[in-house]
Amino acid sequence: MNRFLYEKSITYQGYLIIPFLFTRVGGEFIYSYALLAAEGYEDEFHKAKNPSGLCANNLSGIVEIAQQHLNKCSQNLKDDNYFEQRYTYQNHLIIIHQEGNKCFYDHYPSNELRNIAAPTLFFNPDDCINWIKQRLNRSQVR
Repeated sequence: MNRFLYEKSITYQGYLIIPFLFTRVGGEFIYSYALLAAEGYEDEFHKAKNPSGLCANNLSGIVEIAQQHLNKCSQNLKDDNYFEQRYTYQNHLIIIHQEGNKCFYDHYPSNELRNIAAPTLFFNPDDCINWIKQRLNRSQVR
């Protein structure tokens, strides 16, 4: 797997479906997917990689497979906008959350579903995004 295709991710019923290139067979791309759950670690599919065991040769097919699996197997489907404010920067996924006058974030690198966010609070999403971009830009210079 090269990296998660965060820019092609889709929100679905409290989940973020994240496609990735699984392999290449005879010149054809085969895609798989991973999931993040709005409920986090309380959800059995949080950070799960391809719980359905199925792959597809296109992105829309893999999203459909993930949705069907969640419809069949998840106990936690719900309308949720947890992943609404998400951004991809330098192939990293940044998810912004705002609660009242506090803003915080989740930050996932391009090749693993590990939240590397610093425990920092902000007053607005723009300050949060700018802070993250500055740190990623600094790490690129090194």
